[in-house]
Amino acid sequence: MSSRYLVAAAARRTDVLSRHMASTITSSEPLVEFQERLALRRFILNRPKKLNALNTPMLEVLASRIEQWNNADLCGVIVGTGVGKAFSAGGDVAGVIENAANEATLPKAVDFFQREYELDTRSHKALLILTRYGLDYTLSTLSKPYVAIMDGLTFGGGFGLVAPAPFRVATENCSISMPETKIGFFPDVGASYYLSRLDGQIGTYLALTGTSLSGRAAFEHGLATHYIPSARVPMLLDTLATLEKPTFAQVNEAIEDLHYDREPADPVAPLSGATRVALDSAFSQETVEAIVDALQSYATGEESAEVVQWAKNTLTMLEDRSPSSLKIALMAIKKGKSLDLLESFKMELGIADAFCHGASPDFHTGVTSVIVEKKTSRPTWSPASPNQVNEANLEASFFKPAVDCPQLVLPEALRKSHHPPASFLRYGLPTEIELQALVEGRHPLIAKAEDLRGGKRGAVEKVREVVSRQCSVDKDGYLQWKH
Repeated sequence: MSSRYLVAAAARRTDVLSRHMASTITSSEPLVEFQERLALRRFILNRPKKLNALNTPMLEVLASRIEQWNNADLCGVIVGTGVGKAFSAGGDVAGVIENAANEATLPKAVDFFQREYELDTRSHKALLILTRYGLDYTLSTLSKPYVAIMDGLTFGGGFGLVAPAPFRVATENCSISMPETKIGFFPDVGASYYLSRLDGQIGTYLALTGTSLSGRAAFEHGLATHYIPSARVPMLLDTLATLEKPTFAQVNEAIEDLHYDREPADPVAPLSGATRVALDSAFSQETVEAIVDALQSYATGEESAEVVQWAKNTLTMLEDRSPSSLKIALMAIKKGKSLDLLESFKMELGIADAFCHGASPDFHTGVTSVIVEKKTSRPTWSPASPNQVNEANLEASFFKPAVDCPQLVLPEALRKSHHPPASFLRYGLPTEIELQALVEGRHPLIAKAEDLRGGKRGAVEKVREVVSRQCSVDKDGYLQWKH
């Protein structure tokens, strides 16, 4: 890469920081605060009246500072937090819709999604496109340990900042969801990659329904890797600050030491037992229509009252969602299972670009109805039902990017030197796939499951739930995987 373009990139970073400093001078409350204490580098999303919804200036300044920290010798660990009731309630989509509705400002709408994924935007007229990692992708490839603390609402684009973290810490204040189908959009920010790797069909269920999970449930179902009380967050920050050149193992141990065990009176994980069996069966279907048919069978069948009620509630949620969004979300999740993270981001940017260019009217309809006008009735989706949505048209419109669609291009120099993406599930509870392998290998299950995560707190409870649902005992006394 020539020095001319390196200078241009450096100039852009300086401009971003200058504008952030100017905003700090003119406003007592910058959109993002940055703290440096010993080895700790912390960003604090600071837009509490908007539940820390992410806009373009926030994405720009975050990207620039995180890049600096990751290259700084004195930085030991990077931590992300939010002010108020939310880590982040997602992207500022109301502003995106306003831009997308006007041809003159349409590039700003597409640019929002590109900036969310990229560290720098590209000029369509540039002779040489200087692209960088997507912001969310970069967070997954940091060489320094990255800890995201979900001590409040974590929705949509907020999850995009959290999911890349090897250490995703939930508290009792956490509520996490991907609610995009409610507004005629689709779960993006890498959701096609992350959700498709959760146990069974939990990810598909969350992507289509937009259901929220509490902090404890987020931990038990794999979205969070750790669960600690909110009151212990300051203790965690103090501990992390004192770790000199911390390893990933040391950071993991520091968080594990603050884990809060489930109390006997605590409610069971919401997606477990018979409900989970029904969920995996219904959401394993190939089409939205087949999912709805399966749920209707559960809702009117001879299942337990718990399963019947869950099926009815789920049908009500799906009925309220955009039919086009449901199908796009399902297609993206299925495709995401075979894609790596960068490929998923590229696919999702193409889908977002199509939405911004009006490939479906539902994004505009949903944001206007739900967010701007705050209506509680079902938006006027078009088409109105899943069986009216042509999947072949969706494939052509949303999954085959236009020639002028913004591209995520990884420069060759970075392609050779970047740190590989951190494993989404490495520091969480053992997965069902891992437990199935242990069962089929006839190992002492609980002992071996604990070994998988080095004595992970909460692993025993996870094993017991999985065994009760997925296993039977053969004539020799060994567990058999039955599903």
